[in-house]
Amino acid sequence: MSEDESPPLDLRPEPPCSSSSAVDSTPNKSRNCISSSTASQTFPDHVLENVLENVLQFLDSRCDRNAASLVCKLWWKVEALTRSEVFIGNCYALSPARLTQRFKRVKSLVLKGKPRFADFNLMPPDWGANFAPWVSTMAKAYPWLEKVDLKRIFVTDDDLALVAESFPGFKELILVCCEGFGTSGIAIVANKCRKLKVLDLIESEVTDDEVDWISCFPEDVTCLESLAFDCVEAPINFKALEGLVGRSPFLKKLRLNRFVSLEELHRLLLGAPQLTSLGTGSFSHDNEAHHQSEQEPDYAAAFLACKSVVCLSGFRELMPEYLPAIFPVCANLTSLNFSYANISPDMFKPIIHKCHKLQVFWALDSICDEGLQAVAATCKELRELRIFPFDPREDSEGPVSELGLQAISEGCRKLESILYFCQRMTNAAVIAMSENCPELTVFRLCIMGRHRPDHVTGKPMDEGFGAIVKNCKKLTRLAVSGLLTDQAFRYMGEYGKLIRTLSVAFAGDSDMALRHVLEGCPRLQKLEIRDSPFGDVALRSGMHRYYNMRFVWMSACSLSKGCCKDVARAMPNLVVEVIGSDDDDDNRDYVETLYMYRSLDGPRKDAPKFPLLREKAPCISDRSCSEVEQAWVCLQYQRRYSSLEPLRGGTGGVKAISNYGLVLEGMRRAKARGFSDVSH
Repeated sequence: MSEDESPPLDLRPEPPCSSSSAVDSTPNKSRNCISSSTASQTFPDHVLENVLENVLQFLDSRCDRNAASLVCKLWWKVEALTRSEVFIGNCYALSPARLTQRFKRVKSLVLKGKPRFADFNLMPPDWGANFAPWVSTMAKAYPWLEKVDLKRIFVTDDDLALVAESFPGFKELILVCCEGFGTSGIAIVANKCRKLKVLDLIESEVTDDEVDWISCFPEDVTCLESLAFDCVEAPINFKALEGLVGRSPFLKKLRLNRFVSLEELHRLLLGAPQLTSLGTGSFSHDNEAHHQSEQEPDYAAAFLACKSVVCLSGFRELMPEYLPAIFPVCANLTSLNFSYANISPDMFKPIIHKCHKLQVFWALDSICDEGLQAVAATCKELRELRIFPFDPREDSEGPVSELGLQAISEGCRKLESILYFCQRMTNAAVIAMSENCPELTVFRLCIMGRHRPDHVTGKPMDEGFGAIVKNCKKLTRLAVSGLLTDQAFRYMGEYGKLIRTLSVAFAGDSDMALRHVLEGCPRLQKLEIRDSPFGDVALRSGMHRYYNMRFVWMSACSLSKGCCKDVARAMPNLVVEVIGSDDDDDNRDYVETLYMYRSLDGPRKDAPKFPLLREKAPCISDRSCSEVEQAWVCLQYQRRYSSLEPLRGGTGGVKAISNYGLVLEGMRRAKARGFSDVSH
């Protein structure tokens, strides 16, 4: 799931049409729709609600639904009643109570917690993002809940027990980069959720409680469609697993941990030929079982029996001599993940030459430029590429370079997303990527050494990244590194009009660099900056943007506590957290880490001692506009708009907020100041 495709619940999307069109297009409106005042005389309100409910149920896009909810009071109400899936991009952007008050029929919740830099140990371990308040509130409001998808959330075994006990029809549990729970909690879910279809534990920290959780699944036929536990660092009961796979006829996705040997994988494959996504586990022998076996299993025959496999991953403890066993499934693969396998080009090339349908490929840089050239020669349908470092040290000798990147750009012209770790790069290779792959929406180039220039010319990497934002018109996510001057950021501000997520590390000359971005990127939602020279002037330059953004993260920059306090005072609906290290002096003005995010409910209740928080000022409440509108519009207008007269030629008796002159003029002024989420 992409996090950048549409705004989350706590962000206001762009309206589906502008206010000026609502005012100036009266002839078209009278011809194409019935005004609210006329309709209310002809049809009872409940009839209009029923009709609208039947229409809105066909809207799947979050962005479309958010836009529909801003039309008027009736649409706001009906949209809330018809929304069964809710996405919250920041668990502190609103309270669980606000969620349940507005949305009454939620069956699926996607909730994100800590920012991404938490993955790099840049946040204190007790920072928060607890699942407890959410699950306790939903247990009362949504007994019919079927799906919970959490990312970077602190989940306890008690939370999982409450999920299992409160939702009798619960079907899907997905925990990505979560922590706080163990195999005891998973065992409760497996035992009590009899309709469970999906149990995916992805890159989460799972405590080994020495509980045989696999044996806790029902003993009869299960509904399981997806089971992923490759992150669980604990041995499992293989006999129980084999039985579970055998009585799960609908199982399509199975990802095993490193404690499942190659011999055990062979047995599982023979019992589950219906699999479409497979994580192989260790892909090495269990030495004891191998010595006891008189005859080597036919691993290739087992893979041949699984003709439907299109996604392959795992290979955590790879024995390269057994790699030919996967040859029978290579021709059908659309996704291949070698990001845990230290595989050489000689081992890799015979495999990749058979993968002509590949669309997603992840690997370690151990495949070298030679391996990437083989990918470019074979995988013409490639859409996503990720190359991770085997040795992430800054002073290591990286085996991939501009040669591999240029080969990919020339051979994989349909590429849409790339993450590329390397030690050296050239502007020419990046420019070639921008020209050969104009469909790129995600470009993340991580040059691991600090402030490294074009290693051929010695010049900054400005022109390379400038070409990316100029030529890739659909770019929404960008990560920059290497030696970059303010000129690179000027390019971003001038051409990066669709960028939603920007990650910056060890880059920039002055505050002007960040100012270029904040003033020139109207769609920016997430800004991540570390170890860059941006200070108070840069932070203040984005005051007009922060209400439209999900969060701003700045660590090891040049910020002062005084500036952070000023921002908090000036923007009462923005939560400002200043995070310091344990050895910080309280009187020290330097800010180690700043994390800012917009919240509809003010500072969180579970904040640890270290953040510096600014209380939220009260704002008016009017049920005829959404909570998001209240956060950025109603603060400016302390009179209730329902007491105003609608503009002539608008939508009649419908109390759409943009039908009133006071609000409309404010929206026009905001647009002139650079706000993107207004209409005029």
